[in-house]
Amino acid sequence: MLDLCLLATTGTEVSPEEAAGIIAAALGMLLVFFLITFGIAIVVCFLVYNAQRGVPVEHRKIEAGLIWLLLIPVFNLVWNFFVFPKISDSYKSYFNSVGRSDVGDCGRGVGTWYAICAACGIVPCVGYIAAPASLVLFIIFLVKIYGLKAQIPQTA
Repeated sequence: MLDLCLLATTGTEVSPEEAAGIIAAALGMLLVFFLITFGIAIVVCFLVYNAQRGVPVEHRKIEAGLIWLLLIPVFNLVWNFFVFPKISDSYKSYFNSVGRSDVGDCGRGVGTWYAICAACGIVPCVGYIAAPASLVLFIIFLVKIYGLKAQIPQTA
């Protein structure tokens, strides 16, 4: 049957060995794609995890370890709505406790819009705009959070 499919699409007959090679190459490329995607997801989670660990424990609105749940496909689209606003709330809680009100919402709005754009990124047609927007918003969020993290004195 595979020979008939390849014959119909290419116009030439392909041997079973060639067909197996084509399938192996396609599966190999798919594996490389998933490994690269998973690697990027690990880096993203590490950056967010590291940012949350900069907040003193008593001000954390979400435990840093729960951020790694963002590695779960599809679930992460919902979990984003919990993680990013709570990270901002953690920083806001800390800065409120030391009497600083000049930090604004600590990136809560940007984090929420990132979660919205990330969820919309899987919708056909809308994703062409939402996916790049989510990348930009994620970078803005990280810059904001790491800027705030730098303002927190690190205790030994």
